[in-house]
Amino acid sequence: MSVAGGMLAGVTKSAKTDKTALREILRKQQRVIARSQALACGVTLGALRHWTRAGGPWQRLLPGTFLAATGTPTPEQTEIAALVYAGTGSVITGPAALRHHGIRAPDFAVITVLIPAERKVQNAGFVKIWRTARMPGIILEDHGVRIVLPARAVADTALHLTNVREVRAVVAGAVQAHMCSISQLAKELERGPRRNSGLLRQAIAEVREGVRSVVEAELRDLILRARLPMPMFNARVFDGDEFVGKPDAWWPHAGVAAEVDSREWHLNASDWERTVRRHTAMTEHGILVLHFTPSMIRREPAMVAARIRNGLEAGLTRAHQGLRTVPAA
Repeated sequence: MSVAGGMLAGVTKSAKTDKTALREILRKQQRVIARSQALACGVTLGALRHWTRAGGPWQRLLPGTFLAATGTPTPEQTEIAALVYAGTGSVITGPAALRHHGIRAPDFAVITVLIPAERKVQNAGFVKIWRTARMPGIILEDHGVRIVLPARAVADTALHLTNVREVRAVVAGAVQAHMCSISQLAKELERGPRRNSGLLRQAIAEVREGVRSVVEAELRDLILRARLPMPMFNARVFDGDEFVGKPDAWWPHAGVAAEVDSREWHLNASDWERTVRRHTAMTEHGILVLHFTPSMIRREPAMVAARIRNGLEAGLTRAHQGLRTVPAA
């Protein structure tokens, strides 16, 4: 079956078929349709079997769920198919929802769909059904795809991850992009299931301390293992009312800052120039700035710890900088 010039090929054989209603469903659902919807429009089971035969104009995406087109479905069509299969009131969460919000997410082949706990829909194909007594009160719609709010998507994604770096990346990325607040994530953690929530709890605690990236969290782990004084992460430093900088890690008692220099944030000359300007501004105010790369933190932790320790000892011998520090929001 194809839709062209407003005509539905193959439908004209049945005088009982409501072509207008069928067109409207296919338009609203990006050519995805449930068996029950097609039958309600007067399409017969025989017609469905004929259209979904090998080489036919329709294809079956999920049990009782079809795409009225040939070729590879678009991501939106697969997501709408997941919702159509799951039924009325279903909503997408997890990595698929994160991608709609522009938040980096692990690449999962399955689409997680929330449905009320009393419903009896089963997992099928690329759809993972998650029954819950905590259906979201507010949902968003993006090009026909129903999704949860960012905080719920982050929390639900984290509950299905087993890699701490991936959980950190999702949580820190969402907060850094201002897609949700720490308090919103904490509420989702409190209201959600406790099972498998340990990594989410850890990541939220790190973000509360100002950590805003995976590598900053790894630097924090290194500092804890080395039993060094814990810095403030992403605090803003002022000299009176003059803004000095926002170092990744900041030890105000010693006037020492640590910056994690990642290629991810230095993709062009302007990015590098901003880093140099930031370094210069801090050193002009007497701050000792230590620079580390992610590979140093991961592969040479002893060296990084020694440089921080030496920097703190040197900083304590200098006169107090008299700088004002405002913690990360």
